[in-house]
Amino acid sequence: MRSRLYKILSSRIPALAWTLLIFVMLTIPGKMLPDENQLTIPNLDKGVHIVLFGCFVFLWSFYFASKKDIPDRLNKKLFRVFIIACFFGIAMEYVQKYLIPNRDFDIYDIAADIIGATGGYLIVRLIIPRIIKN
Repeated sequence: MRSRLYKILSSRIPALAWTLLIFVMLTIPGKMLPDENQLTIPNLDKGVHIVLFGCFVFLWSFYFASKKDIPDRLNKKLFRVFIIACFFGIAMEYVQKYLIPNRDFDIYDIAADIIGATGGYLIVRLIIPRIIKN
């Protein structure tokens, strides 16, 4: 019998909700955010980017992996999720630069997004095969 958590993560809802959360968080106008110079944890925003995009890859990958696809096809889907996460992070930086007041483009945010997506992808590659077999 599958666990309750497995059933929840197998639904598209957590992945969609997380995607929406990323979009909302990255489109908040700059004046509504705390001043980076006043944060007690240096580069906290980079850690947030890493977590956001790592979870994005994990949640979407879990959703696709739970559908019991052919392994080769599943591997391609999981890699596509990783690529989409990277492009999503890059695109959101341009959205911030051109469309969101008091926000700017930060190449280090893109790097953090890609690091997060990579971490999420590596975790997925390690643990999803074990979860799906059970």
